[in-house]
Amino acid sequence: MDGGLRPATIARMTLTFSSPNLAQRIVKRIAALTPVAWLLARTLRHLDRAVTRISGGRTTATSLLTGLPVIYLTTIGARSGQPRTTPLICGVDGDRLILFATNFGGQKNPAWSYNLRAHPIVTVTHCGRSASYRSREATPAERERYWPLADAIYAGYAAYRGRAAHREIPVFVLEAVHVEPT
Repeated sequence: MDGGLRPATIARMTLTFSSPNLAQRIVKRIAALTPVAWLLARTLRHLDRAVTRISGGRTTATSLLTGLPVIYLTTIGARSGQPRTTPLICGVDGDRLILFATNFGGQKNPAWSYNLRAHPIVTVTHCGRSASYRSREATPAERERYWPLADAIYAGYAAYRGRAAHREIPVFVLEAVHVEPT
């Protein structure tokens, strides 16, 4: 199995997100603009990490400014083999988490998507709590079902799909697992 880990019992972690207020909805619209998305792609993860550290892991800059549902995804680097943690917007479908590898509409898929393909067991952290998940790419039918979810979460996803029309944006489904060392 993956990295000497075997699935055991399902781990439950309830993710709750508040609806964005008026100011957050305005910031979300501004963030979807091409020049702003370009800037955010280069700076937001650093700001998120700082706010997360200051808040003791309870929130991120993205959540505070936009009301978007943000998790921290810890993967194992596809090439380095080292842990990599990235703040990401996620969708929720029952017990599943849905991730959209838009990379702000960039030319390439984000590094974390390659990491998920190479090492599907990941850690998701939200509000200071962590759980293990197994990731997989969405089926074509799931992709069709999840893009409206993405658009409902953040209108900027439509703009990102337009800017990244030259590539198929990966969509990942994460399902909770409890892993034990073998």
